[in-house]
Amino acid sequence: MSGLFRTAASRKEVIPDTIGMNRLKESTARLSVASNTFLVIAKLAIGIATGSVSIISEAIHSGIDLIAAMIAFVSVRQSAKPADDEHTFGHGKFESMSGLIEAILIFVAAGLIIWESVRKIFGHGEEISLELIYIGILVMAVSSVLNWYVSSRLMAVAKKTESIALESDAWHLRTDVYTSLGIFTGLILIRLTGVTILDPICALFVAAMIIRAAYDLTRRSLADLMDQSLPAEDEQRIRQIICEHHSQYVNFHALRTRRSGPERFIDLHVCVPKHLSVQESHDFADHIEHDLGVEFPRSNVTVHIEPCTDECEHCTSVCTIRMNRK
Repeated sequence: MSGLFRTAASRKEVIPDTIGMNRLKESTARLSVASNTFLVIAKLAIGIATGSVSIISEAIHSGIDLIAAMIAFVSVRQSAKPADDEHTFGHGKFESMSGLIEAILIFVAAGLIIWESVRKIFGHGEEISLELIYIGILVMAVSSVLNWYVSSRLMAVAKKTESIALESDAWHLRTDVYTSLGIFTGLILIRLTGVTILDPICALFVAAMIIRAAYDLTRRSLADLMDQSLPAEDEQRIRQIICEHHSQYVNFHALRTRRSGPERFIDLHVCVPKHLSVQESHDFADHIEHDLGVEFPRSNVTVHIEPCTDECEHCTSVCTIRMNRK
């Protein structure tokens, strides 16, 4: 029976290029830091020059994106560290923590934007300069294009490396694309109509957008930190993979899953024919781990082997004891 299973040596083929993945994540996070630094300086300078609270609110938004990008950069470096004596399950939760911190910062930024917008609506603060508004329009256009490129790059790498920190950063910038386009449109309308109250209204639109992004990010980060199970479709696929080997075991139960940053943790109990040797049981467990590893890279699978209890009428395994009783 052991010949049916791959040994531990053959499982090396499914181990992802962890070093290469980590380098890719770091370089992409570094790109996000650089682009956000440029946008913060540009938006803040133009916002102050024009007196536009919507542009200043976008500068605040980009400032939060910059902090988020820096947190993401640090978190992907920390999560890449191998397991040690104090963190025997690795450092994957650094990425989940970074997502939660980023969400809190976004809520703070939204509060500041709402405060400044309401003050502007009620006549407080400087009036917007219509003469310099063209520069603001240009900055918003550049911001939209640059953030679209960087967010697309971040999202592609996040999907490839299963990094929640980079995915969170990507959604930040994708939100910034939409808010920049909204302000771009608002500034054009202000220039055409001279109705400056559109400026704080656009800023409130920005605040609403980033509050929604912050809520979604908070929910996902807390799910990982609270060891929530993998999505239902992932668990269903795990069960399908295990059931593909139904002729080699009696039954399985106690399936548990969780996520820690880019790492998945899967453990289950498998009941096998009790006449199997330790080597055969070990090879079967390795075989299950290999197949789950192919479908879910960077997963940590623990298979607990149990002997059957002679309940042959419910068994579908290729067991010599059961077959002899027929």
